[in-house]
Amino acid sequence: MKNINRENISSLLALPLGELISLANRIRQECAGPALELCSIMNAKSGRCGEDCKFCAQSGRHNTGINTYPLKSKEEMLEMAKRAREIGAERFDIVTSGDRLSFGELRIIADAIYEIKIKIGIKMCASLGEIDEKGFLLLKNAGLTRYHHNLESSPRYFPQIVTTHTFMQRVNTVKAAKLAGLEVCSGGIIGMGETLEDRIDLAFWLRELAVDSVPINILVPVKGTPLGEKVPLSSEETLRTIALFRIILKDKIIKIAAGRESVFADAQASAFMAGANGMLIGGYLTIKGQALEKDRQLIKEIENLWSQ
Repeated sequence: MKNINRENISSLLALPLGELISLANRIRQECAGPALELCSIMNAKSGRCGEDCKFCAQSGRHNTGINTYPLKSKEEMLEMAKRAREIGAERFDIVTSGDRLSFGELRIIADAIYEIKIKIGIKMCASLGEIDEKGFLLLKNAGLTRYHHNLESSPRYFPQIVTTHTFMQRVNTVKAAKLAGLEVCSGGIIGMGETLEDRIDLAFWLRELAVDSVPINILVPVKGTPLGEKVPLSSEETLRTIALFRIILKDKIIKIAAGRESVFADAQASAFMAGANGMLIGGYLTIKGQALEKDRQLIKEIENLWSQ
């Protein structure tokens, strides 16, 4: 099909959902191939964040009752990486709360990354907020290969969900990670009140930034946050969004993260027929995922569907 851009994307919006999904699945097959990327994450520093992201349980401005703690030890990070490897993840992501870590904290994480690379052999990702060039080079030299930093939403809608930093600050962090020679994982959250046009704009920003992996989180309303009473997206709206992301982003990894269990229930495989080719396993940051055995069954179901 012709290259989709901001000017002609409207031609796809009137397509019936079934046709859009079929097109997205064909593009996944032709451009991204048959691989399913499995990632696992660790909440290495929890809560007490000074930012005001309306969706986030870890903001110190919201009363969500989550377990808060300082940066975990190198040994705890190694143990979690070992578990990630054992459950079948090919990537392990160390995630911390807050907009920026101290250089001392970065050194602890860099030491952990180095040992994980040597002793466990899993691909390493990190999500540590804003980092300068010196910090990125420290992490890369330790063995980090990919950096995660979501844009969250479109530049139009971003100020409606975050006021303590800007959309362009997030863009600049993505650019800095790429400049350091790292792959970048960047996506957003859908179902926060944004429009479909906002989601499409986000997808084009990610394409223009040439990110490598795009996580799509489906809002799980957390009691105590400003979005705690938000009505979740329908499965149909979610599938339409995933399909449009695949059509726009073509060969990128499109990873379904938080929310797939609540939105799709026993039909989670439908997301992977709509263009997704990656998923998180082993749980999320402050909410549990589904049981590991259910994830394994889902992986088999996806592989069977893709082989037909």
